[in-house]
Amino acid sequence: MPCMKRPDEPRSTDPHDTTHFGFRDVPIAQKQKLVGQVFSSVAHNYDLMNDLMSFGIHRLWKRYFVGTSGVKRGDRVLDLAGGTGDIAALLQDRVGDSGSVVLGDINGEMLRVGRDRLTNRGLVRRLEYTQVNAEALPFPDQSFDLVTIAFGLRNVTDKQRALSEMHRVLKIGGRALVLEFSEVRNETLRKVYDLHSFHVLPRLGQLFAGDADSYQYLAESIRKHPPQESLRSMMQEAGFARCDYRNLTGGIVAIHSGHRV
Repeated sequence: MPCMKRPDEPRSTDPHDTTHFGFRDVPIAQKQKLVGQVFSSVAHNYDLMNDLMSFGIHRLWKRYFVGTSGVKRGDRVLDLAGGTGDIAALLQDRVGDSGSVVLGDINGEMLRVGRDRLTNRGLVRRLEYTQVNAEALPFPDQSFDLVTIAFGLRNVTDKQRALSEMHRVLKIGGRALVLEFSEVRNETLRKVYDLHSFHVLPRLGQLFAGDADSYQYLAESIRKHPPQESLRSMMQEAGFARCDYRNLTGGIVAIHSGHRV
């Protein structure tokens, strides 16, 4: 396991230091820009494509994620990689008039789509929006009761650093939750899932969004994301206690949790 970086430690800009962008190795300094291009491209079709790619099951995953989060009235919640606002909308109703939800995303286009979408639904109270990098959160220590990130951690360049930042901004007794694609355990399901990911998804992307490459990257990024046990170890290294995970749909996705004590 690599040594944990301090949150204020600068990221390497050495062109010889690389990380993965899907199945390609790219200079670390370029990954954030490349991921940004992907999500700027898919922002306006993001919700439609999520429905098509998952047959609508992503909505059930997200409802379960929030429903089991333990969020309560009066809580202040940070939803990272909040995208088009699905998680923030579900959280908003649960925090009540005395609570608040901060929707954060590194991509300005995704953030604008999310803000406009929620505003059009009349969801404006107790919601804040901020463009943030999960690796360097602009919040004081112990600012939030709950930090969530759904389908976003795998796109972060330095995941360990982001987890450490999530831990830093949590209040004592607070909880972090990560909903992310994970490792499918059943061999038969894995084969069907791979077929869908690498042959169906890019075609859907081309047909409905005019962009096959971005959806090829998204499929590849899932395979490069740490599996269940590895991510649990990373959360422990970031300082979280009582780390655990729960598989959904055979491990296609998993909910990881950790507490600050």
